[in-house]
Amino acid sequence: METAIRQKIDTWLSGNYDADTKAYLNKLLTDNNDAELNDAFYKDLEFGTGGLRGTIGIGTNRMNQYTVGMATQGLANYLKQTYPNEEIRVAIAHDSRIKSDTFAQITADVFSANGIKVFLFPELRPTPELSFAVRELKCHSGVVITASHNPKEYNGYKAYWNDGGQVIAPHDKNIIGEVQKIKSVDEVKFAGNPDLIVKIGPELDEKYRKMILGNVVFPDVIQRQKAMKIVFTPIHGTGITQVPQVLELMGFTNVHVIEEQAKPDGTFPTVVYPNPEEKEAMSLALKKAAELDADLILATDPDSDRVGIGVKNHHGKWQLLNGNQTGSLIIYYLLQAWKQAGKITGKEFVAKTIVTTDLIDKMAADYGVECPNVLTGFKYIAAKIKAYEGEKKFIAGGEESYGYLVGDAVRDKDAIASCAIIAELVAYAKDKGISLFDMMREMYAKYGFYYETLISLTKKGQSGAEEIKQMMNNMRNNPPKTVAGSPLVRLLDYELGQDRDLINGTTKPTELEKSDVLQFITADGTKVSARPSGTEPKIKFYVSVNEPLENKEDFDAVFEKLKGKVASIVEELKLS
Repeated sequence: METAIRQKIDTWLSGNYDADTKAYLNKLLTDNNDAELNDAFYKDLEFGTGGLRGTIGIGTNRMNQYTVGMATQGLANYLKQTYPNEEIRVAIAHDSRIKSDTFAQITADVFSANGIKVFLFPELRPTPELSFAVRELKCHSGVVITASHNPKEYNGYKAYWNDGGQVIAPHDKNIIGEVQKIKSVDEVKFAGNPDLIVKIGPELDEKYRKMILGNVVFPDVIQRQKAMKIVFTPIHGTGITQVPQVLELMGFTNVHVIEEQAKPDGTFPTVVYPNPEEKEAMSLALKKAAELDADLILATDPDSDRVGIGVKNHHGKWQLLNGNQTGSLIIYYLLQAWKQAGKITGKEFVAKTIVTTDLIDKMAADYGVECPNVLTGFKYIAAKIKAYEGEKKFIAGGEESYGYLVGDAVRDKDAIASCAIIAELVAYAKDKGISLFDMMREMYAKYGFYYETLISLTKKGQSGAEEIKQMMNNMRNNPPKTVAGSPLVRLLDYELGQDRDLINGTTKPTELEKSDVLQFITADGTKVSARPSGTEPKIKFYVSVNEPLENKEDFDAVFEKLKGKVASIVEELKLS
């Protein structure tokens, strides 16, 4: 065992840590379990730009009461520096994960011990409702305890700022600096002040639901199609606290909750990964939908910021839509609805991330609506909404990883509001005598058939990190001349902040923050984006191809052509 690791262990054994923690460490030492001890102490769990995320357990590299306490103390110190003469207010929520409620209470205690007023959800609630609460309760900051859709061993800590969005520059780096200054658990004020902790009551739930009901475009359509069959699964998470209630308030009378997955449970007993992007996590919902001959499947992840959906395709078979397809359909519907209502004046916008389908840009341009592209991460969409406040009205936005937002009352991706608009979408299509899948084919016939896929290559450990860095360097210095036979016409390097036109040789700034992302765009509109993951030992490649769809009856033939094109790109660029 390295000396530095042993010194950390000794600090925990001699310091102000609880007896159970010390007994566990002594047992690991007695059993010579160096592998477990090394992994638990070889580094400190880093407070990154999104907060903390790690496996639950004892040690500096784990999510536990001490790492959560130190993170909160650092955030409290920064808030007190930033707002020196104000009564500081924070809101706290948690999901269904193991120890989420415990970590939320510790967070509340540390804030209150520092003289900060805390608004605490007494029970689990969706992440977007925390964002809503920050704004509604006029808080300076907020925290949600969640690890989103990570495996059950994980938990996390996400920090929000006063606009309800996750922290961005300069606050993110400044908070990290304050957290890193906390060198000892003795610096953390754990003894909470109950007088400063206020339990959030049901009235906030009601306001949140009312806000979502305000997004309904055609209540008469919902009334006509109120009996359509909806299958919903919260995958053992927070969605159960809001989705069935919102659908009922909208007027839908035939909602079927997957009972085996209805109860919040951080062990996620029915799935391998609690992720609606995974077909396996949707298997129970798919089975129930087939039994009922349902119209729609909705599935939210544990903290309800992402939603996956399933519909019947044009062959009558159940199909799960990907994040780009669902996001495009939401924008397609809302743009039509806003124009029909006379609400498009030239001062509206939608927003998406740079790796999300360009179909959304094309549709927005058709309606004279701006579509800014931002870096990956919904906090950048939130920042764009804040930047345009008072100038332009936000319609909706999204990212390919199953996260969408309708309206600006929340500043994070919102699966509850998304479930509501998707259910209305399906009702609207049904009212026209078509399915949602038919509506998607109609959209492709009008704007082009866009097909996207994501390839993730896992490269573990230090050698993996070096390999990923080398791959990015190689692509940066030796970009391909062609992709799938089409010449490269544009190269965007967000690390260097350069947008190069390879036809006329000009270069302009990307005008976004620096980020290690490369994008190759060809003459036929093919786009390949390369991006190392910020939270996992992976490099991700986002491939987007498109073809005209002259007639929606040609869907299958064009789809096969696009899949073949993607397969050739994967082989050509050695992405497998």
